[in-house]
Amino acid sequence: MIEVIAIAAGGAIGALARFWTVNLVTQLTGADFPYGILIVNVLGSCLIGIAFVLLIERASMDTPWRSFIIVGVLGAFTTFSTFSLQAFDLMEAGRLMAAAAYVLGSVVLCLIGVAWGMAITRAFN
Repeated sequence: MIEVIAIAAGGAIGALARFWTVNLVTQLTGADFPYGILIVNVLGSCLIGIAFVLLIERASMDTPWRSFIIVGVLGAFTTFSTFSLQAFDLMEAGRLMAAAAYVLGSVVLCLIGVAWGMAITRAFN
């Protein structure tokens, strides 16, 4: 039950962090392209790579804390469902090149983010 509470608490924090980050980025860049979710997903991918190395590979952190950070905070911070909806909205609006750039950019950059986060963290033994 403690792990469930940890995930729920982390999820609330991650969801609010995503909301604030997306709103800030949208204010700075405009709403013409979903930069906010793109940035959140790339940043979240990098952070989950760092968290994986620090919390799972290196530390013997208790499961509730790992779940709080990785499943709760970072799981709620990043969002594939919002990404999918925004990609579909771009396609539905006839902006096929923007949709393709968003999908390809998101997948590639998020994979790079995970790899980068893990590599940087592993480099600091």
